[in-house]
Amino acid sequence: MLRREGWLVNHKRIARIYREEHLQVRTKRRKKMTSGARVPLPMPAAANERWSMDFVMDATSLGRRVRILAIVDDYTRECLAVEVDTSISGLRVARVLDRLLELRGKPKGITVDNGPEFSGRALDTWAYNNKVRLNFIRPGKPVENAYIESFNGRLRDECLNSHEFGSLQEARGIIEVWREDYNEKRPHGSLDDMTPTEFARQEMEKLQSNEPKGANSQVLQ
Repeated sequence: MLRREGWLVNHKRIARIYREEHLQVRTKRRKKMTSGARVPLPMPAAANERWSMDFVMDATSLGRRVRILAIVDDYTRECLAVEVDTSISGLRVARVLDRLLELRGKPKGITVDNGPEFSGRALDTWAYNNKVRLNFIRPGKPVENAYIESFNGRLRDECLNSHEFGSLQEARGIIEVWREDYNEKRPHGSLDDMTPTEFARQEMEKLQSNEPKGANSQVLQ
């Protein structure tokens, strides 16, 4: 981020200041477990080719449960939506997707786990009506949904673990502000140090420049 602002920075100096100011995000060490061979997740070739979605759990300071539905475009790394409530049904998931279709267009497929909200009738009907393929990962294999798992880790470490929500409304506001910062200000190494919003805009410009004059273009918003 400093380089993007024009600073000449030394990695070791930045790391030293980072430690001295106690800016590290403290994460819990996970117990190492044996596993089978990991299969690399294929990289999508364009925006809207594949989305991922999953739930994250948290709670308010009064112990009220908070469920967060996160939806990510695997190619641009944009967080398309975070829906926050005490309970989110399969029908509610379908309504959120309908809203995204109006703003963003239709994905070819969506990767999900086998939770009841994703495997139930409501989302199955939505997928059939909109001709969107649901890609279910194997039970106990979160690595097969690596893009949303990576996003969820950042969401928890940088937002949920850093705030104590006094109410559901406060949680919605703080999480949405973090989502906007993630999309618009956070450079990603996998995107050549562009933000997801910048990368999506660049891809849109490429599509428009390659289209024949007069052809209808699909605009990413």
